[in-house]
Amino acid sequence: MNESSALIARLKRIATTGMPTQGDGRADDAWLTQGMAKAQLHEVFATVDDSASGAGFAVASVLAARAAPVMWLRTEASERQGGRLHATGLVEMGLDVTSLVLGLVEDEAGLLRAAADAARCHGLGTLLIESWGRAPKIDLTATRRLMLAAEASGVTILSLRIGADPVPSAAASRWQVAACRSRPLEADAPGKPAFDIELLRRRGGQAGLRWRVEWDRDAYIFDQTAFASGDSAALPGAGIPVAADRAAADDAAASVRRTG
Repeated sequence: MNESSALIARLKRIATTGMPTQGDGRADDAWLTQGMAKAQLHEVFATVDDSASGAGFAVASVLAARAAPVMWLRTEASERQGGRLHATGLVEMGLDVTSLVLGLVEDEAGLLRAAADAARCHGLGTLLIESWGRAPKIDLTATRRLMLAAEASGVTILSLRIGADPVPSAAASRWQVAACRSRPLEADAPGKPAFDIELLRRRGGQAGLRWRVEWDRDAYIFDQTAFASGDSAALPGAGIPVAADRAAADDAAASVRRTG
C-alpha cells in the first residue's frame, strides 16, 4: 500500500470512528520548557493587532521544542497585510535563520497544497502555516489531513491564524496569544518579549488555563517567574517584532531563504 492509499484508508477509519485519539500526556505547563507536543498539529490564534506577538510565540515555541529546521508557509496576502518577516527580530528571538525556509504561495489553496507536501518531509522539525482572516479552506477535513501527516512524518505543525475565530478542527491544542507588557531592563532598555497566553483547547487535557510569560532566549524557555512574583514595573509592547516591519525586512531579506 503506497502512502496515498494508506492516508485515504486512515481517513476512512477516522470518519467511522471519530477524531484521532492522540493527546499530550505531559503536565499542563510542559510547554513552558519543552514546547508543544511534537508530531502533532497545534493552532495559534492572535488578533490582527497582536499578529507580531502570535508570530513571536510560534517562533519561541519552535525553539523551546528544539524543533528546527523550520519551513514557514504564508500567502502573498499575508505578506501584504503583515509585512515581510523581520530577520533581525527572528535572530533576537534566538532562531538561526539558516534553519528557516520561507515559502510564499499565491493563495489559501496553494497554502494547503504546499503544507500537505511539506508535512510529509521527515527531515523537517516544524512546519509553520500562516493565514490571515477566516481562511475557510482550513477546515476540519484539512486539519485532519495535516494531523495525520504530522503523526506519520514526526513533523510538528503550527497553524498560525491571524484575525480568525476558532472553528472545529483536528488540532491537538489551540492557543490564544496577546501582547503583554514587558519588564524594563537596565538603563530602561526594552524588556524581553512577553506574552499573555490562554490554552483554549487541549485534547485529553485541561483547557481554559492562562499564563503570562517572558521568552528567555538564552535558556530557550518561557519564564513565568517574573509575573508570578507580582512585578508590576513594565514597558509597553511585547518585545521583539518578527514581522510587520517592512523597512527592516527589506534590509534583512537576504539572510532568509525563500522558496515557492
